[in-house]
Amino acid sequence: MDRRGTSRPRGRTRSARLLAAVSVALFALLVSACGGGEGGDQAAAGQAAVGKEQLAKLPEATTYGDLPDAPKDPGTEGTGKVLHPKKDLVVYKSVNGEPIAKLPRKQVNSPTWVPVIAEEGEWAQILLPTRPNGASGWIKATDDAVESAQNDFAVTVHRDDFSLEITENGKSIGEWTIGIGKDEHPTPKGRAYIIASIAETVNTYSPIVLPLSYHSDSHETFGGGPGTVGIHTWPDNSFVGKANSDGCIRVTQEALDELVKLPLGTIVNIV
Repeated sequence: MDRRGTSRPRGRTRSARLLAAVSVALFALLVSACGGGEGGDQAAAGQAAVGKEQLAKLPEATTYGDLPDAPKDPGTEGTGKVLHPKKDLVVYKSVNGEPIAKLPRKQVNSPTWVPVIAEEGEWAQILLPTRPNGASGWIKATDDAVESAQNDFAVTVHRDDFSLEITENGKSIGEWTIGIGKDEHPTPKGRAYIIASIAETVNTYSPIVLPLSYHSDSHETFGGGPGTVGIHTWPDNSFVGKANSDGCIRVTQEALDELVKLPLGTIVNIV
């Protein structure tokens, strides 16, 4: 299914700078489911040890990537902080550990924003948008390397009762009935996050699509892409309260209108 589109800036006034504001050319190949160590000198030495040539050879941590050796999301509470790399950054397996990937400044032609789930000195453990679902890694989050912001929003998807809730500082600001993946193509469970906001220009099923960091467990690829799970509307409300998608989360227009205001990097807990 074609997912071509362009991203456009959206967001609540105080968090709008986190949102995508550039064109997206090939979302068609993305969304599947619609049918600690020591710091100081030692840390600096570890970062400097990865030269430009080695950095260029590292796989990119994007929705197209696969990092089977990346550490799994430990399930810690998180920090509420999101980071945007000012340059391509090395992603390490642990503090001062092995380089496993590079985090680019852009994802799907949109600014990369990733949630921070743990911190140790100048190091930050972040969630990654790659396969396998729940992949994480460590980056050196110095002022010259990243821009940081506080994100007080979160989304929770309850698959059993077909509901989606948005909270701000733990307080509910909206809840809606949704559609989820069918039994053979279930919506994957875990702590995902919003990686982009795409304005649909080809298909009419949803004006905006929000791709997540998670991928389908049953579709290795979809439409030639990596099987990225997304949030979007549908031409009618026949999906409401049903498991009838190929893994994506289908929402009403009212819900989407609120979801597109959220900053990139917002956590989406799928339970």
